[in-house]
Amino acid sequence: MNNIAIIEATRLLETHPDYKVIRRIVQRTEFPDSGERILSVGVVVDTETTGIQPDKDAIIELGMVMFEFDPQTGEIFRILESFDQLEDPGFSIPPESTAIHGITDDMVQGQQIDDDLVADFLEGVNLVIAHNSRFDRVFLEKRLPVFESLPWGCSLVQVDWRGEGIASAKLDYIAYQYGFFFEAHRAEEDCFALLEILQQRLPKSGESVLKSILNELGQKSYQIFAIGSPFETKDLLKSRGYRWDADKKCWHITVSGDEAIKAEVNWLKKQVYADKKARVEIEVKNCLIRFSNRIGNRAVRDI
Repeated sequence: MNNIAIIEATRLLETHPDYKVIRRIVQRTEFPDSGERILSVGVVVDTETTGIQPDKDAIIELGMVMFEFDPQTGEIFRILESFDQLEDPGFSIPPESTAIHGITDDMVQGQQIDDDLVADFLEGVNLVIAHNSRFDRVFLEKRLPVFESLPWGCSLVQVDWRGEGIASAKLDYIAYQYGFFFEAHRAEEDCFALLEILQQRLPKSGESVLKSILNELGQKSYQIFAIGSPFETKDLLKSRGYRWDADKKCWHITVSGDEAIKAEVNWLKKQVYADKKARVEIEVKNCLIRFSNRIGNRAVRDI
């Protein structure tokens, strides 16, 4: 089938209510004119690793794509540069990891990420975004401390995908919902896919995906530890999204914004502690340490 026939068949399918056409993502070369706007510089990052435990596993590939954006509207105007390097972890890559990303021991043998090149790439960057920053930031700060000084956003948790009618927050599923696909689980390819998603409009709010993240950037995050919560409230806490911390032996949740922390403390006081005297520990983080393993400001307060 020639290209003209494919184009005609595609148009026919697109007009039929029983079909949806999914296209392979193609890197954009044309963007709107930014005019006289003052733009910021962002970087989308993605890592491939030997596993999921930062204390045991290591980065084996780092991908980055740099772009210009309007911090007021979230519009993206130009791709500036991209980066992709492999690294030998110094031990054999587990087969179950290779099965995900396809990176083998032979591919990384003798390879090393250039720290100076990474530092130069990040010079002047205003924002780093990953699709699961809790994973990528911890690995990157351990291997490349230059990432510690940058503000981070997260397209996984700082966009209300479910509320927008998108049932899964997996990157390839979101891409599918917007009508394209890509070869997932290689760092640079995932970065370009995420950058395409950042430019899309959310189905219900109509806001761009990047703007949704920017709205959360200046908000403080509050991690609340429900100290001494009654055992019989564990199911209630779990159903609300609290997670068990084995070290601190208590349930905790993270909320964003001053109004959210007030509402959550009030809910704990009434629903969990039944208006009895109680204490909670609250840790405050901003975008400079959010999603990292570094500790924010902590305080115990009576409620």
